[in-house]
Amino acid sequence: MTDDATSPPPADDRPESADELVRYTTDGPVAVVTMNRPRYANAQNSAMTYALDDAFARAADDDEIRVVVLAGAGRHFSAGHDIGTPGRDVDRTFPRRAGLWWDHVGKTGAESRFARESEVYLGMCRRWRELPKPTIAMVQGACIAGGLMLAWSCDLIVAADDAQFADPVVRMGIPGVEYFAHPWVMGPRFAKEFLYLGERVDAARALALGMVNRVVPRAELQPFTMDMAARIATMPRLGLALTKKAVNQAEDLMGLRAGMDSVFGLHHVAHAHNAEVGSDPLAGHDARSMRERTDGAD
Repeated sequence: MTDDATSPPPADDRPESADELVRYTTDGPVAVVTMNRPRYANAQNSAMTYALDDAFARAADDDEIRVVVLAGAGRHFSAGHDIGTPGRDVDRTFPRRAGLWWDHVGKTGAESRFARESEVYLGMCRRWRELPKPTIAMVQGACIAGGLMLAWSCDLIVAADDAQFADPVVRMGIPGVEYFAHPWVMGPRFAKEFLYLGERVDAARALALGMVNRVVPRAELQPFTMDMAARIATMPRLGLALTKKAVNQAEDLMGLRAGMDSVFGLHHVAHAHNAEVGSDPLAGHDARSMRERTDGAD
């Protein structure tokens, strides 16, 4: 196995680099992309999200790589979007890939938030879903809100028996995360329960609902997932790519893409409402306010 990011975790008083935020390793034909902010339960700031985008593009461009595994370092897969760590960088500019929105920095009101979330959240997750290689999310501990978006972008999800899934953002007056796959991932009726209550769903329930493919003991998560990836990697590359495209197309014909677009508009109605009635600059999206609304991270 090779590892291109072996430097230690950064000190709290200096910026985290892309190589520190996301590790890219290979094990034969399998690339492992690992979120590396365990101190913050892999909360996703923009620097991490753009580093993930680069890592997925790197795996797609490497002819030796057949399968990509997405992982999170430490106890948790991802506690969601960064809403209050020292590395929160919502007002920082990053190089954007073709086809995504203009730079949100320096813009005001809905123009800023809509541009940023069109790119960093909905746009990137859609691109990762279309990666022409199989992807597997390897999930342990918390997989909350923005963490769900990353897992749901992947083709398969292998969960440890300690995994917990939740999208508590209705408590913020928002109808689910930006990559709104809920009705397709778990069915409409449970999607409503999942969102209305905002409660965490354990791995066993997630398996019963079809939210994940396999549940394994925590100690077996990494070897089980890597074995699955290695077995998939023996299949013909074109056959895998076309099979993935076929299933994705069928899902889109069942309304996934159009549904996400429509809900993304509702999501931004909620942002506009919060900005209108809120008293803080994050419209209730800072860590203090969220702690008052929920016992979990975003």
